[in-house]
Amino acid sequence: MTRIDQWTWAVRLYKTRSLAAAAVKAGHVRVNGERAKPATKVSVGDEVRVRAEGYEKVFEVVQLLSKRVGAPIAQQAYVDNSPPPPPKDEFFGAFGSRDRGAGRPTKRDRREMERLRGQG
Repeated sequence: MTRIDQWTWAVRLYKTRSLAAAAVKAGHVRVNGERAKPATKVSVGDEVRVRAEGYEKVFEVVQLLSKRVGAPIAQQAYVDNSPPPPPKDEFFGAFGSRDRGAGRPTKRDRREMERLRGQG
């Protein structure tokens, strides 16, 4: 059995072990549907859900790793059962951003962007 913070770091879901532990403490990681603590033990066959980048990723543990390994070996340690990410809103992307090099937005531009984003 391996700790959840070690396993998520070892299979390269997080860049550092401290980031993995912080994500677990913040409640972004669930093991078999239950909120995990950094010392929660993971075994083969467990379902790990990681909330990142605005949606949830679902992994099934196939192999236990306690040390960080190369990416090809790390990908063999889990099965990715994640649903596809939600599509980006084309309307929002067209009006919610500025062209590169357009300079700093004016107050009017800022208010229009906030209105389009639904913040104002």
